[in-house]
Amino acid sequence: MTSSNRFSDPELTIVLVSYNTKDLTLECIRSVFEQTRSIPFEVIVLDNASTDGSAEALREAFPDIHLIASSENLGFGRANNLLAKQARGRRILLLNPDTVVLDHAVDRLCEFADKNPDRRIWGGRTVFADGTLNPSSCWADATLWSVFCYVTGLSRFNWSRLFNPEGYGSWKRDTVRAVDIVTGCFFLIDKDLWQQLGGFDPQFFMYGEEADLCMRARRFGARPTITPAATIVHHGHASEPDRAEQRIKVLAGRITLMQRHRPPLTLAIAKMLYLMLPIVRLVAYQAAGMVLQKEDYRRSASAARYMWLNRDRWINGWDDMSIAQAQFWRQSALPK
Repeated sequence: MTSSNRFSDPELTIVLVSYNTKDLTLECIRSVFEQTRSIPFEVIVLDNASTDGSAEALREAFPDIHLIASSENLGFGRANNLLAKQARGRRILLLNPDTVVLDHAVDRLCEFADKNPDRRIWGGRTVFADGTLNPSSCWADATLWSVFCYVTGLSRFNWSRLFNPEGYGSWKRDTVRAVDIVTGCFFLIDKDLWQQLGGFDPQFFMYGEEADLCMRARRFGARPTITPAATIVHHGHASEPDRAEQRIKVLAGRITLMQRHRPPLTLAIAKMLYLMLPIVRLVAYQAAGMVLQKEDYRRSASAARYMWLNRDRWINGWDDMSIAQAQFWRQSALPK
């Protein structure tokens, strides 16, 4: 399939949102072109005001793609909403820039969607660069029990469905299975369903928006489903190397999700549990650092302290103030 007829009448629109991931984004798009052969597609990229030369490098390497270079960081949800408005395909594939397409995974995912059109949202299997399972391609809905397990560390018993309910216990993503949430790193959806739902809720700056969309889609009869036939590499957290900042954003997303889909009492209890998280980790890592004298534990304790001191940035979810603060902290963290 030549470059021209890939783009002339696309059945699929592949959208990517990049932020300071130049080399990874180039590798991702290169793998898309190398591995996608059966379906006409177009690629649309929004660069979220990167400072590493991403936009310039993408223009030079892939002049055929549609590139939008934003002058501000729109976040993940809003950026994808903007990209989806440009889509010409009947389906939209959200693909993270820190992924690599393996063994015709996009073709295989589209074939699976064609055979199972009633699912309306589809995802694949993700692995780390060394080929080991990256279980983050899908999740189950959060409950108060799962939040308790997450906060107390019980979810680290990841083989247990009891203690790791959001991660589906020991399931290796090696069978076809309906799931609650397909994550946005490799997320295929019918465009008409996307439009019916209004895309991502723009209140989510990042993290949690695909969970919210899947929960709303299921009310319209969608059945998000994972297939192991489509496998990609997903490195994870490439655009947010600061783990403390990443955890703050995850917590903001999780609380916003509770605000959208859970009753007030459940939300109040969940907030109290989430407030325990940095305290539990601070105590545990400080104790481990003192006993074992390992610098990794001391750094983790410092990150937990940072999360606690910045709890006003996440305890109320992704409200407008949180978004403004996220922008400020991103900019302040840039090298001078």
